[in-house]
Parts: sequence; structure tokens; C-alpha cells
Amino acid sequence: MNIAIIKYNAGNIMSVDYALQRLGIQAEVTNNKEKILSADKVIFPGVGEASTTMAYLKENKLDTLIKELKQPVLGICLGMQLMCKHSTENDVDCIGIFDEEVVRFIPEPGKENITKVPHMGWNTITNLRSKLFDESTERQYVYFVHSYYAQTGPDTIATSDYIVPFSAAMHKDNFYATQYHPEKSGPVGARILKNFIEKC
Repeated sequence: MNIAIIKYNAGNIMSVDYALQRLGIQAEVTNNKEKILSADKVIFPGVGEASTTMAYLKENKLDTLIKELKQPVLGICLGMQLMCKHSTENDVDCIGIFDEEVVRFIPEPGKENITKVPHMGWNTITNLRSKLFDESTERQYVYFVHSYYAQTGPDTIATSDYIVPFSAAMHKDNFYATQYHPEKSGPVGARILKNFIEKC
């Protein structure tokens, strides 16, 4: 199977490649449009800031390329946020695959020391409804690092709760996405990556 990991100006891309290698899965990290178009599966990971990253994607026409992909695509963390319609992180329009808005966590008044931003660490995922997940994944812990989140909506396939409920994973047509990092989420995350490769 031919798997492409989209290479662009975002961090954490190689850790996804290493996670796939641990599963015995070979992928190619590339920004070559023909290789991305011809891949059987595409992964769009990333850590970074929304507006500068969207500017890079538009400059290199990767935003339109991603939206036009027909094979299964998995966005991770920033990748998921950029697949939404808009981010309030420096007020930027995103790729627009998912109709949800990406907004910043606001700590509860008087609880700033408890509900710190960013949301960083292990949290559970619930209300699962996707081939990404096994039955055993419900209420399992996965690893998050983010200050902004996608609101819940019809594309939400998993939720988590930090200050407010938010979309932990999303799915629409051939596009899947997780806010958490499956590549950093131990055996649970490894199963989710494997399910994307084998079942989606």
C-alpha cells in the first residue's frame, strides 16, 4: 500500500512516520503533488499556528490539493483544525472540509490554575462512531496538546471534554481527523492508526 504523509511547514510530521514504522508500515513524507494524488492513503499531520500554516498551504496550492483528494485522508492535530472552515487563531479561513469553527479554550473564571491553556496531556475519548475505533477504544486515554479546538457538530465522531466538550475526532466523506496525537497515544493510538490504514 502506498501511503503519503504531507510535508509542509509544520512540526511533528516525522513522529507520525516513526509511529507507522513501528507498526511495520512504510510511508513517504512528501510535498510532491503527483505522489500525494496517487497514494492509497494520505496523512496530514502537524503542530503549529493556523494562519501562517494556511498561508504556506495556499502559496504552494496544497490547500486545494488536499480538498480535492478522493482517497482516505487522516488529519492530525493542526491538520484537523486546518480541515475546518475557519480558525479564530489570527482569524483565518481554512480548507473548509468540515463545517465546524475552531476556537480558543477560555479558562473558567476562578479556575485558571486548574483549566490551563493549552490543554496538554492525557484525556479520554467518548461517543465513538467510526471505523477508526475499536469497541475497546471507548473512554480510553489519548494524548492532546492544543489551545484551540473544533466545536462539535454533525461531523464529530468522538468527543472529549476540557473546559467544554469538543471534537476529538471528525469524519466526512473520505476525510478523517483527530485532534489528539495517535502517534503519541501508546497502544490505543497505534490501533487507531492501524485501523485507518486497514479499515478506512
